[in-house]
Amino acid sequence: MAYKFQFRDVFAQQDAIVDGLVLTLQLSAGTIFFGFVIGTLVATLLVYAKPWARGAAHAYVEVIRNTPLIVQLFLIFFGLPAIGIKLDVITASVIALTINLTAYTAEIVRAGIESIPKSQIETGISLGLTGPQVFRHVVFLPALKNVYPSLTSQFVLMMLATSVVSQISTAELFHVGSIIQSRTFRDFEVYSVIAVLYLCLSLLLRGGFSICYRIFFRKS
Repeated sequence: MAYKFQFRDVFAQQDAIVDGLVLTLQLSAGTIFFGFVIGTLVATLLVYAKPWARGAAHAYVEVIRNTPLIVQLFLIFFGLPAIGIKLDVITASVIALTINLTAYTAEIVRAGIESIPKSQIETGISLGLTGPQVFRHVVFLPALKNVYPSLTSQFVLMMLATSVVSQISTAELFHVGSIIQSRTFRDFEVYSVIAVLYLCLSLLLRGGFSICYRIFFRKS
């Protein structure tokens, strides 16, 4: 028996889909911002901190990178209430995603920092630059340029990973799709639309990151 495609019932839920899409973008934007900022700080600790701080940062990175994101999410949303800390689904989602992205960002940025030749740093110092100026202009910006493709790819992967937070009923794109599927029973149609939307988001992010690269790094 030939399958009859029916997208009408799916598109009838376009308002809910748009709401889920917007929330996915918000979760992604917040996670990328906080993950990058905190990840850069952790990367700095991994390279320049005293041994005890460097060890703590390394332990954090290893623990997070070697445990599943969904376990981290469940620990935050279901585990913390056991010790009196209860978070709403949005807050728990952003915290879990940020903690996860921070670890990967830290390793990527650390690799970029360590790729800068010591002779380049010594040249900056000999020119009379201060420590912060050397770090910003001689170390960090060139390091960021070196790892930019890997870093932005990780950001796109994290956007896709926001679908995991549907497991705690965060109403992002995948969760909305699951609800629509349960109402319409049009599995193929629903998840095809959701897949196309995630693809569009990925292409949009990659395009945005490409523009940022041309603005900030092409002339450097």
